[in-house]
Amino acid sequence: MRSRAAASRNRVSKHGGRYSAALATIVLLGSCGPLIPPSQTAAPAPTPPANALIAGVAAGPSIASYGIAQVKASAALATFRQSCPQLLRRQDSSGLTRPADWQGACTAAASWPLSDAVRFFETWFEPVRVGDGSSFVTGYYEPEIAGQRTQGPGFNVPVYGVPSDLVRGWPDTTPPDQRTGRGQLGRYDESGKFVPYYSRAEIEAGAIAGKAPVIAWAADPIDLFFVEIQGSGRLRAPDGSVIQLGYAGQSGRAYTAIGQVMKQRGLIGPGTPYATSMQGIVGYLRDHPAEAKQLMDLNESYVFFQEQPGTSPTGSLGVPVTPQSTVAADPKFVPLGAPVFIASDRPEVNGVWVAQDVGGAIKGPNRFDSFWGAGDQAKATAGGMSARGQALVLVPKGTLARLKSQ
Repeated sequence: MRSRAAASRNRVSKHGGRYSAALATIVLLGSCGPLIPPSQTAAPAPTPPANALIAGVAAGPSIASYGIAQVKASAALATFRQSCPQLLRRQDSSGLTRPADWQGACTAAASWPLSDAVRFFETWFEPVRVGDGSSFVTGYYEPEIAGQRTQGPGFNVPVYGVPSDLVRGWPDTTPPDQRTGRGQLGRYDESGKFVPYYSRAEIEAGAIAGKAPVIAWAADPIDLFFVEIQGSGRLRAPDGSVIQLGYAGQSGRAYTAIGQVMKQRGLIGPGTPYATSMQGIVGYLRDHPAEAKQLMDLNESYVFFQEQPGTSPTGSLGVPVTPQSTVAADPKFVPLGAPVFIASDRPEVNGVWVAQDVGGAIKGPNRFDSFWGAGDQAKATAGGMSARGQALVLVPKGTLARLKSQ
């Protein structure tokens, strides 16, 4: 779904997942690393391993040794069934599995009783520890805000679709031999030069008026900003009708975690009335409207939406995400669609999840973003989620033996 910061997400083409980008507290507070003030210099970030095989894989403890709760396993089995059509045809960039490896488990899952789900995972999967297995889990949710299809009193904030002039290309400064892949997101200016796309401030000042479809009109710019952070959401009109928003693209501009900036400036956190959480960030922005826009404009990245049928957002795997069963993961380290077992210091996170989404801030081995659904409880849980522990990727039995023989 998520902007999650989600870039998930740097695509011009349709993408049903979050930007998710995206995320709750950790994205806003700098899950991509702290923002270094101009007066300081930042040490180069360590280069992450390219995929799970390079990070290192080893057999993990047996699934049975963890005492998985049946109710959690049942929900994960139902979610895993939805993943199977994609698992059987999707190439796995983690290097762990091949599409054919999933055939047996997917065939069995179709008729396996949900009431016996723990035995399903014990029968068909072996746990693999990627790297040292140390996990960090945040949360995301699907916000619901006020909005309607037409502009009117109280509804003046445009919800944009993908602009027609947002394209991929290469700056003139990029040597021809380095122009590999799909290129960067940007636009061509009046002189035909490829330049970065408009910033958030420029877009909100009207730079893309007439260049991007307006899907709907929101009531509040702060609310819409946080829908972008999550990468999907719902607009509820005064008549009760709902527009389901799905992630469609991102401007290509760099993401800045405004919560980290606010923390560094002493606006939230210890000694202030505002907690170091998503709720604290929102509270500060509401109480300081004169500063709110300036702070949000620091995040130059902008997310574009599409109207999405159904009642649940679609993740990067192309299937609806399931509350308390779906996690976003880095596909270089976890096969998208694969089950994941998490044991952490937050009991509500523990158990089997299924990796069905990605996020721009969800990078590296054992980094996950848990999906909690919609509503106030989901918002509260996701906004305060920060769990550390151990993670195991569940792969079809025989995977480790095959990898060792290669």
